[in-house]
Amino acid sequence: MNRTLKALSALLTYPTEELRDAAGDIGLVLAQDKHLPANVWPQLSKLMTELATGDLYDLQERYVLLFDRTRSLSLHLFEHVHGESRDRGQAMIDLKAQYEQAGLLVEASELPDFLPLFLEYLATQPLKEACETLGQPAHIFGALAERLRKRKSAYEAVFRALIALSAAKPKEDEVSALLQLPDPDATDLAALDAAWEDEPVNFGPGSGDGCKDGIIARVRGGMRPAPDMPARRS
Repeated sequence: MNRTLKALSALLTYPTEELRDAAGDIGLVLAQDKHLPANVWPQLSKLMTELATGDLYDLQERYVLLFDRTRSLSLHLFEHVHGESRDRGQAMIDLKAQYEQAGLLVEASELPDFLPLFLEYLATQPLKEACETLGQPAHIFGALAERLRKRKSAYEAVFRALIALSAAKPKEDEVSALLQLPDPDATDLAALDAAWEDEPVNFGPGSGDGCKDGIIARVRGGMRPAPDMPARRS
């Protein structure tokens, strides 16, 4: 499943000429691996067609509006758990250490909680452990998929695919809790400013500071090092 995770990781990266040229190959890899259910393919194919044929500047603008300017759609996992709290810094350090123990070298400019990087890490892990770890933030994937569905975005399919691959499925109450948080339109600057000023998100019984019982704490706890894995290529 490592090729499937790498392919999904690529689809969530900032659109470039290289990604546009590789869109066809990404689709071929996903089709050959046969890990994804049939119901995600129509929208996933739509996304790959958009990436392969769309105007690059339009694709880049859409990506920024969705994932960079909209906090509720952030691709940084810790944003949905720690917000801007102090816990986020230590969580970053811990997650980076997990990557390095697995032989995945993270550049200084990269944030460890960036979902494409997280998927790249999981692609180095044994299948069972990758699926189990992928299941830990499944409710975050569920909330992101629902928000993208509301926006009629083909990116929804990537998160539906991640849920399908996860060993644990999203719990409705946890997804609902995330969906109750502000989800402003990227063109509403006032609403966006207000959303970025919100308190850090905590959830789950006894979550306290959002770390010990938070979803990313469970993600880190579910990771296992793989020292024999090769270093990540830049």
